[in-house]
Amino acid sequence: MMRFSFLLAPLMLLSACAVPVGPVEVSRFHVADASPLGHGTIAVVPGPGMDGASLEWQSYQIAVERELSALGYTPAPPDSADQIAAIRLVRTALTQGRSPVGVSIGASGSNYGSGAGVGISFPIGAGSGQQTATDLIAMIRTRADGKTLWEGRASFTVSAASPLAQTQLAAPKLAQALFTGFPGQSGETIRVP
Repeated sequence: MMRFSFLLAPLMLLSACAVPVGPVEVSRFHVADASPLGHGTIAVVPGPGMDGASLEWQSYQIAVERELSALGYTPAPPDSADQIAAIRLVRTALTQGRSPVGVSIGASGSNYGSGAGVGISFPIGAGSGQQTATDLIAMIRTRADGKTLWEGRASFTVSAASPLAQTQLAAPKLAQALFTGFPGQSGETIRVP
């Protein structure tokens, strides 16, 4: 029995590392003729208010470039690319109050009798109710005349203690969701698991 436990220990550790990933809400808009999208050269640049030298922004840049390459784009410098993808990142700390005590009441009945119960719960742990909302916003436009071809936003909110609140996991998740089914139906908001 002890030997069996040693064999399962690595599997249990791996399962503990799994990160539950909730749905990402994605909204996209594009011009009526979407044929210029998904091919040619593109440069990913910082959007308004973004510091292109920050490590956090660079993580999102890499994730977006990877998704755009998978769609058929070829990365290029901003001064020679056919299209420019300007990306912005918005992170917001949210605080939600938690009730220290929860009460639930239930009742049931069947041919064999009926029953009722009351339960009281107390939160375990030092959860403060802190959450982090993260939005990845992208705008693709033509370099030559600056015409906007496509805009999209991917958003999710997770506990501040969640691994997904960290850039290393959030960047690829948001970028993948943002470009799922690209260019998408204009004006539609979807949820990507």
